[in-house]
Amino acid sequence: MSTASLLDQIRLEVIDNFLLYEERHPSGLQVDKEQLEEIFDRMRACVDAGNPNLMEPFLDELYRNQHHDLTSQNPQFLDRITQSIIGVSQERLSVEHSQQLNSRLLPVYFHANQYLHEQELKVKIALISQEQSSLEQLEKSKSDFISIAAHELKTPLTLMEGYSAMLRDLLEQKKIFDEHILLLVDGMDSGSRRLREIISDMIDVSLIDNELLSLTFQPTWLYKILERVKEHYLEAVQSRHITIELHRFDGDNSVNFFDGDRIFQAISNVVSNAIKYTPDRGRIKIDGRQLQDLVEIVIIDNGIGIDPHDQVKIFDKFQAVGEVALHSSGKLKFKGGGPGLGLPISKGIIEAHGGRIWVESDGYDEVTCPGSAFHILLPIREEPPEINSKDLYEPLFIRNPNRNSN
Repeated sequence: MSTASLLDQIRLEVIDNFLLYEERHPSGLQVDKEQLEEIFDRMRACVDAGNPNLMEPFLDELYRNQHHDLTSQNPQFLDRITQSIIGVSQERLSVEHSQQLNSRLLPVYFHANQYLHEQELKVKIALISQEQSSLEQLEKSKSDFISIAAHELKTPLTLMEGYSAMLRDLLEQKKIFDEHILLLVDGMDSGSRRLREIISDMIDVSLIDNELLSLTFQPTWLYKILERVKEHYLEAVQSRHITIELHRFDGDNSVNFFDGDRIFQAISNVVSNAIKYTPDRGRIKIDGRQLQDLVEIVIIDNGIGIDPHDQVKIFDKFQAVGEVALHSSGKLKFKGGGPGLGLPISKGIIEAHGGRIWVESDGYDEVTCPGSAFHILLPIREEPPEINSKDLYEPLFIRNPNRNSN
């Protein structure tokens, strides 16, 4: 059976799944069914002809229509539709046909992704050439390099993930259940997930640096975000016998307008930092309070603390505190090293909400463990910034009598 015919078999389900997912999890892509049909036709032509260059006219048109947010939207769109095709093919087609389709589809995706990044690079170079200050040009170049490097890393990473999935399918098809081989495949998957997290952080840093971080303000209950954070790290803290105490406080059950996913990301990064620098059997407390039109969240640990000289530096990107040689590679191990992006991303997200973050610590001491306290201030928004969407959420306030409670 031809690869194009295989693509036709799953066409409707892929498009329906994509639109349903976007409806339930809005990402701002603004892709309609007509565009999906068009990109499917382009992909089919590329697969049928074995020529990924046939995607370029469509990508040029996509670029012209959405050039202002090419960096954050179009590569994400290509990622999502490709992942949807791979997922449906693995569910609906035989292992042989799924592998046949994906082996022809991945080169088309890689070429399209690379082509978009080349267009992006041209735009960024043109923007840099217009900068007046040499210092601004240097900072812009660094930020652009981070963004481009992150997107470039996504292409081989997707290849690794794709072939890892096909290898796992092949092992199941051949009924090979060798624990050693499966352990190696699991290691590939784990490494790929960690690398994707780092790449995602690099992209977020680039968006923050270029003031392109978009926020989706929705009705949010702060205590639900904090409970998600605690649950997210439950397994990690149990393995190290660390206790996370989550305290309720006035205002945590009121409806506020935040970008819930981004605030979760910001608080999660701070808690992750607390876990890394708290010895085994330590304690982390999450508490807060309401201050008129502000809400304060405090994450307190009894870890090794932070030197006063480093208390500002830790919020700068790629600033690793301590000797790199002493850091472990584990994400949540004691003093585990990392790229130094978590706290800068938290700072960028919080400041994009109009808030502020800072840390207090009596100093660094691995023996006495003076601990640290991270303070997060967020403005209370009782209605969305977009005035046109106020009526949409008004019923929530009617059902929530604590809206104006102090």
